[in-house]
Amino acid sequence: MVSVEPGDDLAEGFLDLYDQALPEVYGYLLHRCGDVSLAEDLTSEVFVTAVRSARRGQPIALTTAWLIAVARNKLIDHWRRRASEERGLRRLTAGPGIEETEGLGALEEGRATETLGRLPEQYQAALTVRYVDGLSVPEAANVLGRTLHATESLLARARGAFRRLYLEADDD
Repeated sequence: MVSVEPGDDLAEGFLDLYDQALPEVYGYLLHRCGDVSLAEDLTSEVFVTAVRSARRGQPIALTTAWLIAVARNKLIDHWRRRASEERGLRRLTAGPGIEETEGLGALEEGRATETLGRLPEQYQAALTVRYVDGLSVPEAANVLGRTLHATESLLARARGAFRRLYLEADDD
């Protein structure tokens, strides 16, 4: 596994990471969106985010697992923007006096997505690969680059943090 750690030679480390991770990041995005052009655009955004993070000297290891988590977030953001645009178009075409109704399920899903977005990235990544992508805990551990026990602990902490934030939003 290639990673770029704070203090590493950024150019050399990033090129190695790029060579290794590009097919995995692109494949991940293409598999989930099914659109070559969108997968290419989002892949480039992922690597731009990685370069910016490395330049800021953020204390994170840029690994393939981290890049996949960023890719997932970029794709989720894309879907949110597209859904928002589509809702806006429906409102415009509905005309005056016609209300757009969204079921409680959509509201709860939006609230859950918002709560997930407020969690630290490692919690987001763990919960997303486990519950959104539907991977088993051993599969999630492999994607996240962690041991099985470390992944189980991470998921427990992430679920607890999610629950607290979700319930806090309920109190508002």
